[in-house]
Amino acid sequence: MGVGAGTVGGVTSVHFRAGVVIVVRRTDTGEVLAFERADTPGAWQLPQGGLHDGETPLQGAWRELSEETGLAEGDVEFVEEHPEWLVYEWPLELRRAKGGIHHRIGQVQRWFIFHALRPDIMPTPDGREFVAWQWVTPQWLIDNVAPWRRNPYQIVLGHW
Repeated sequence: MGVGAGTVGGVTSVHFRAGVVIVVRRTDTGEVLAFERADTPGAWQLPQGGLHDGETPLQGAWRELSEETGLAEGDVEFVEEHPEWLVYEWPLELRRAKGGIHHRIGQVQRWFIFHALRPDIMPTPDGREFVAWQWVTPQWLIDNVAPWRRNPYQIVLGHW
């Protein structure tokens, strides 16, 4: 799916920004990498970003992972893709700030699971979107992500 109009899982994507979310998981502990947002100190989430025109979701996941965390194929391996697009709506103040000329109201995302190849990988937050990182339990991240993002986090991370 491109970033233009279309239907994904019954949702008209012209009103939702198409993107990806990346979960990096340690197989020895089950913890996931969480990143602190640069624009909102104390707000933690997974790496994510919008798809470029002509880019497949998996290509977008690898690109976003590299751009936002500095991690690459030598650090992680792709394991699986969540089988459905997941949707959330932005709160009103974000709709005003992020909606743009397309009047978007949220995001529709594909989720990708990667395993850390070693327990000592060292992400390098990009400084623009993220400033810090930590290994956390999936439940901690579900409980601490922004409430309007929580449902997709629960769907993907809630079974671990």
